[in-house]
Amino acid sequence: MRGFGSRLRHALDDRGPLCAGIDPLPELLRSWGLPDSADGFREFAIRAVDALAPLAAVIKPQSACFERHGAAGIAVLEEVIGAGRAAGALVLVDAKRGDIGSTMQGYADAYLDPSSPLACDAITVSPFLGLTSLEPAFTTGRRHGAGVFVVVRTSNPGGEHVQLATGPTGGTVSAEILARIAELNVGQTPLGPIGAVVAGNLDAVPDRLAINGPLLVPGIGAQGGSAGGLARQFRDVRDLVVPSSSRDLLGHGPDQDALRTRFRSVLASMRTALA
Repeated sequence: MRGFGSRLRHALDDRGPLCAGIDPLPELLRSWGLPDSADGFREFAIRAVDALAPLAAVIKPQSACFERHGAAGIAVLEEVIGAGRAAGALVLVDAKRGDIGSTMQGYADAYLDPSSPLACDAITVSPFLGLTSLEPAFTTGRRHGAGVFVVVRTSNPGGEHVQLATGPTGGTVSAEILARIAELNVGQTPLGPIGAVVAGNLDAVPDRLAINGPLLVPGIGAQGGSAGGLARQFRDVRDLVVPSSSRDLLGHGPDQDALRTRFRSVLASMRTALA
């Protein structure tokens, strides 16, 4: 299998720079006229994937939305991963796992080892137990051609208390994480397999975004991020940006044609902004 960076670059060039989030939230289930039950949950998720995965370079199921339904939800997540990949999309599971030692290795094996029923193309991870704690994910991802997206800068209230704190070398924690990711991606073409998650609705974007790896940019649409904002905030690294939209897309369901129409509209604006 080609490395994740190569597969992602090809997918973005072929299908365009937009990641479709698959977030079966209770309010979205209600807006689709579906019950917040195992059956309603599955219908929502599969209908969304069937509509969006044939169009999107990347789909991003939010693990928490599936986990809240227990074993039935995890079974649907497995189904979503398989259906997304079968439709030609890369599947990025938004799990934000972060731990140490054998526990981190267990998370890496669950999502990045092809022998696992939850195996996907990439996962999100949290570095705030120290970036070296994520080494099992990096190593397992490299071994199996999978990707890892490190949470760097979020827009939630209070996030800046950690992310913008001063690190041991005098820069912010987020800038030091980005610098280390860039080191891990050195020499990788056309993209390294280690990406960063940087919110698309920030007042100020971190320095050092040129990491030779993808920048997953959530917060587009319902959370205030826009195509124009991306063009300004990420103007020097536009080729690395993978904007992600979830509620703004899914709110146009349950009609699948309406979902596809909205996806194409948002994609067109992203193509223009990031050209």
